[in-house]
Amino acid sequence: MSAAETTTAKVPPTRPSPSPRNGAGLPGGSTGTGKTVRKRTAGSAAVPWALLAPCLLIILLVMGYPLVRLVTLSFQSFGKSELWGFKDAEWVGFKNFSAILGDGEFWAVVVRTVVFTAGAVVLTMVLGMLIALLMQRVSGWVKALISIALVASWGMPIIVATAIFKWIFDTDYGVLNWLLSKLPGVEMAGHNWFASGTQGLAVITLLVVWGAVPFVVITLSAGLTQVPKEMEEAARLDGAGAWGVFRWVTLPILKPIIVMLTTLSVIWDMGVFPQVFVMRGGNPEAEFQLLTTYSYQKAFVVNDYSGGSAIALVTVLLLLGVVAVYMRQMLKIGEVE
Repeated sequence: MSAAETTTAKVPPTRPSPSPRNGAGLPGGSTGTGKTVRKRTAGSAAVPWALLAPCLLIILLVMGYPLVRLVTLSFQSFGKSELWGFKDAEWVGFKNFSAILGDGEFWAVVVRTVVFTAGAVVLTMVLGMLIALLMQRVSGWVKALISIALVASWGMPIIVATAIFKWIFDTDYGVLNWLLSKLPGVEMAGHNWFASGTQGLAVITLLVVWGAVPFVVITLSAGLTQVPKEMEEAARLDGAGAWGVFRWVTLPILKPIIVMLTTLSVIWDMGVFPQVFVMRGGNPEAEFQLLTTYSYQKAFVVNDYSGGSAIALVTVLLLLGVVAVYMRQMLKIGEVE
């Protein structure tokens, strides 16, 4: 074997490259790969919409049509005669809105609804935060018992919960009156909690809060698990007490969750209907009327469907304002982060 043969590396034979098909890789040649990729991309993008189509169609039918019908009725004169087809509905423009906005009773209902909503939301958020903080400091089995109680109250149907509260605050057979009468110097036998609108709405507020607190507690408890323990320890080492740690560490981290929960609570509490309707036996008195029950009474008791639709549309616009404020706050939080 020569020196040249021993020093020269043996290179394995290379396979000939395949000839381009359909002119691929050649100047001026057309490629089928790009078209295939584009077709696959377009098909992949259409798959999610095809899967969502049935759900979107149901939402459109269930929510879209009633909303369009609501807006239409609010600009028409529509009563019992139009309902039974004796005459056609007449377009009246903003006449229905002018009538309700010029009615003092409507503004009294608006103020009552705002006060009721504010009280229910504040009480819900405060109690929810306190219970969520408590659950972070109790033992495992106590936390489990609290969670079971919260889920049980949350899962109870509204009508059932309302019937229970109605029995608790009953004038003749109410448990609360019986318990309070056992206290020395207190005589509550036969006390009517619904004799005045203030007391009655306070009872309904407790019912609404009782049903809303579990969701707030569960959500805040999940948020509290995301608070870094190192930051809390550092705040304590810097001399911060329990309130200081909560104010400067816990609260800023929970702010997006608190804003979300507050907005949802406002929307839900402004839409309270069955609690008031069932508590007052299907016929709420004037001092118990909220926007939802007032709209129902206008439409289905007085048979002024146009007026009831106008009130409902004003309520929707108020809720859209709340949503706009919520979105603005979330955008501010996103910019800060």
